Amino acid sequence: MCGIGPDICAMTMNDDLQQRWWNLEARLVERFGKKPDLDAILYLIGMQEMQYFEENIAKETKQDLMHVAVCTILSPSGYYELERHDADGWPHFKQLKALPDMSLREQEDFLKDHVLLYFERDRFEV
Repeated sequence: MCGIGPDICAMTMNDDLQQRWWNLEARLVERFGKKPDLDAILYLIGMQEMQYFEENIAKETKQDLMHVAVCTILSPSGYYELERHDADGWPHFKQLKALPDMSLREQEDFLKDHVLLYFERDRFEV
Protein backbone atom coordinates (compact mmCIF):
# COMPACT_ATOMS: atom_id res chain seq x y z
CA MET A 1 0.00 0.00 0.00
CA CYS A 2 1.35 3.38 -0.86
CA GLY A 3 -1.19 5.26 1.26
CA ILE A 4 -2.32 7.64 -1.48
CA GLY A 5 -5.00 5.68 -3.27
CA PRO A 6 -5.12 2.65 -5.57
CA ASP A 7 -5.18 4.61 -8.85
CA ILE A 8 -2.27 6.84 -7.85
CA CYS A 9 -0.31 3.85 -6.49
CA ALA A 10 -0.79 1.90 -9.73
CA MET A 11 0.14 4.94 -11.80
CA THR A 12 3.26 5.58 -9.72
CA MET A 13 4.28 1.94 -9.92
CA ASN A 14 3.71 1.91 -13.70
CA ASP A 15 5.60 5.19 -14.10
CA ASP A 16 8.51 3.73 -12.12
CA LEU A 17 8.44 0.57 -14.23
CA GLN A 18 8.36 2.63 -17.42
CA GLN A 19 11.26 4.82 -16.29
CA ARG A 20 13.35 1.82 -15.27
CA TRP A 21 12.52 0.17 -18.63
CA TRP A 22 13.59 3.29 -20.55
CA ASN A 23 16.84 3.34 -18.56
CA LEU A 24 17.50 -0.29 -19.51
CA GLU A 25 16.69 0.42 -23.17
CA ALA A 26 19.10 3.36 -23.13
CA ARG A 27 21.88 1.16 -21.73
CA LEU A 28 21.19 -1.47 -24.39
CA VAL A 29 21.21 1.15 -27.16
CA GLU A 30 24.63 2.31 -25.91
CA ARG A 31 25.88 -1.26 -25.92
CA PHE A 32 24.33 -2.59 -29.14
CA GLY A 33 23.56 0.51 -31.20
CA LYS A 34 19.81 0.00 -31.52
CA LYS A 35 16.76 -0.09 -29.29
CA PRO A 36 15.56 -3.65 -28.64
CA ASP A 37 11.96 -4.61 -27.94
CA LEU A 38 10.92 -7.02 -25.18
CA ASP A 39 11.29 -10.07 -27.45
CA ALA A 40 14.81 -9.04 -28.44
CA ILE A 41 15.76 -8.57 -24.79
CA LEU A 42 14.36 -12.01 -23.91
CA TYR A 43 16.35 -13.47 -26.80
CA LEU A 44 19.47 -11.71 -25.51
CA ILE A 45 18.91 -13.12 -22.01
CA GLY A 46 18.45 -16.62 -23.45
CA MET A 47 21.68 -16.29 -25.41
CA GLN A 48 23.48 -15.09 -22.31
CA GLU A 49 22.12 -17.91 -20.14
CA MET A 50 23.04 -20.55 -22.72
CA GLN A 51 26.29 -18.90 -23.82
CA TYR A 52 24.88 -19.45 -27.30
CA PHE A 53 26.42 -16.97 -29.70
CA GLU A 54 26.26 -18.53 -33.15
CA GLU A 55 25.79 -16.48 -36.32
CA ASN A 56 22.79 -18.08 -38.03
CA ILE A 57 20.25 -19.27 -35.51
CA ALA A 58 17.16 -21.16 -36.62
CA LYS A 59 13.76 -19.72 -35.70
CA GLU A 60 13.01 -22.72 -33.44
CA THR A 61 16.29 -22.21 -31.59
CA LYS A 62 15.49 -18.51 -31.13
CA GLN A 63 12.13 -19.49 -29.62
CA ASP A 64 13.88 -22.01 -27.35
CA LEU A 65 16.30 -19.30 -26.19
CA MET A 66 13.41 -16.98 -25.42
CA HIS A 67 11.70 -19.78 -23.46
CA VAL A 68 14.91 -20.28 -21.44
CA ALA A 69 14.88 -16.54 -20.75
CA VAL A 70 11.26 -16.47 -19.58
CA CYS A 71 11.78 -19.45 -17.27
CA THR A 72 15.03 -17.94 -15.97
CA ILE A 73 13.59 -14.51 -15.20
CA LEU A 74 10.47 -15.97 -13.54
CA SER A 75 12.37 -18.54 -11.43
CA PRO A 76 13.29 -16.14 -8.59
CA SER A 77 9.56 -15.40 -8.17
CA GLY A 78 8.80 -19.09 -7.75
CA TYR A 79 7.10 -19.75 -11.08
CA TYR A 80 9.76 -22.08 -12.49
CA GLU A 81 12.56 -24.24 -11.16
CA LEU A 82 15.50 -25.63 -13.07
CA GLU A 83 15.14 -29.41 -13.13
CA ARG A 84 18.10 -30.52 -15.21
CA HIS A 85 20.21 -29.94 -18.28
CA ASP A 86 19.90 -32.36 -21.18
CA ALA A 87 22.79 -33.97 -23.06
CA ASP A 88 23.06 -30.90 -25.31
CA GLY A 89 23.27 -28.56 -22.32
CA TRP A 90 19.76 -27.13 -22.62
CA PRO A 91 18.02 -26.44 -19.32
CA HIS A 92 14.65 -27.99 -18.57
CA PHE A 93 12.41 -26.16 -16.15
CA LYS A 94 9.50 -27.35 -14.04
CA GLN A 95 6.58 -24.97 -13.63
CA LEU A 96 5.86 -24.62 -9.91
CA LYS A 97 2.79 -22.41 -10.02
CA ALA A 98 0.45 -20.99 -12.61
CA LEU A 99 1.04 -17.54 -13.94
CA PRO A 100 -1.64 -15.04 -12.90
CA ASP A 101 -4.44 -14.20 -15.32
CA MET A 102 -3.51 -10.89 -16.90
CA SER A 103 -4.36 -8.70 -19.85
CA LEU A 104 -1.74 -8.44 -22.59
CA ARG A 105 -0.53 -5.11 -21.18
CA GLU A 106 -0.27 -6.60 -17.69
CA GLN A 107 1.64 -9.61 -19.08
CA GLU A 108 4.10 -7.29 -20.80
CA ASP A 109 4.61 -5.24 -17.63
CA PHE A 110 4.99 -8.44 -15.60
CA LEU A 111 7.73 -9.67 -17.93
CA LYS A 112 9.39 -6.25 -18.08
CA ASP A 113 9.52 -6.09 -14.29
CA HIS A 114 11.16 -9.52 -14.15
CA VAL A 115 13.62 -8.58 -16.91
CA LEU A 116 14.60 -5.52 -14.89
CA LEU A 117 15.09 -7.66 -11.79
CA TYR A 118 17.28 -10.01 -13.83
CA PHE A 119 19.52 -7.14 -14.93
CA GLU A 120 19.57 -5.63 -11.43
CA ARG A 121 20.95 -8.91 -10.07
CA ASP A 122 24.07 -8.32 -12.21
CA ARG A 123 23.58 -11.49 -14.20
CA PHE A 124 24.38 -9.60 -17.34
CA GLU A 125 26.47 -6.52 -17.71
CA VAL A 126 24.84 -3.97 -19.97
